[in-house]
Amino acid sequence: MTISVVIPTLNEERSLPATLTRAAESGFDEVIVVDGGSTDRTRQIVAALPVDPHHPPVTLLTAPPGRAPQMNAGAAASRGQILLFLHADTLLPPDVRSAIEKALEDPAYVGGRFDVRFERDSELGRLIGCLINLRSRWTGIATGDQAIFVRRSVFERLGGFSDIPIMEDVDLTRRLKRIGRVAALRLQVVTSFRRWDACGPIRTIALMWVLRFLYWVGLSPRSLTRLYTDLR
Repeated sequence: MTISVVIPTLNEERSLPATLTRAAESGFDEVIVVDGGSTDRTRQIVAALPVDPHHPPVTLLTAPPGRAPQMNAGAAASRGQILLFLHADTLLPPDVRSAIEKALEDPAYVGGRFDVRFERDSELGRLIGCLINLRSRWTGIATGDQAIFVRRSVFERLGGFSDIPIMEDVDLTRRLKRIGRVAALRLQVVTSFRRWDACGPIRTIALMWVLRFLYWVGLSPRSLTRLYTDLR
């Protein structure tokens, strides 16, 4: 099976180089970076990448800002049978390709996600990561930090990510659950702790739970943006 990696970006000059390097070393078939209007050096970093016959080609696209429209644009331009949606501040683990292929050998699985841990190796970071993984395994719902992957045929059948400003990841995995099984891989991706640093861990945890509760009871994602600041 062929696998395409789609990375949405907006002012990610600090995080993107390491993410691209790890993705390039993971043996995928292509990497597509979809920029939402960066004003830093994000686009220049991608454009300056040398062509390496031992690594997958990296394509730079531009789309309207917002993870959902950016990831949909990347998916539409990709060729892979499997789509892996990767945040620009998230590092993939070794053997990631073989883990995805093994998970999707069973046709009952329509997609999956990875466990997450934070780049900061602290007790608090480990606790938060553990709680995220437990919650995801219990509910079957994943967030974008967990590197969601999905069969292209299923993604297209669902119409891609919903055109909403936040909760696009929760919405997609919620719909995936309705049509098949979603693999909860214990292999870990490593993601940034910056949102927790910027807002404070306790405040961030409380905000995330409030947002999810309001979403589950029916408040629209557009209304939820009043409470949420996207710190990339």
